[in-house]
Amino acid sequence: MKKVFVLTVLFVFLMAIAAFAAGPKTYQVTGPVLEVTDTMIAVQKGKDRWEIARDASTKIAGDIQVGQKVTIEYTMTATKVELKETKSKSKSKSK
Repeated sequence: MKKVFVLTVLFVFLMAIAAFAAGPKTYQVTGPVLEVTDTMIAVQKGKDRWEIARDASTKIAGDIQVGQKVTIEYTMTATKVELKETKSKSKSKSK
């Protein structure tokens, strides 16, 4: 009985570590390249222009050129968070 309990606890612990280590969710966008700079790659996605930031750590296989079809994998990262005041639902009644 103790072995089953210990194995269950160990399994739950390992799953929690794996979920934590996974990091933020990744997304993909695929389309032809519209523009390439040192800090950004622009891709056409349907009728929209998607601009994805890049830096020295971005892994690129080959030489990207305008017109090539690419798939970019990216994550969403917050750069600024502003707190907004919420309106109070209760109103004071004058008597």
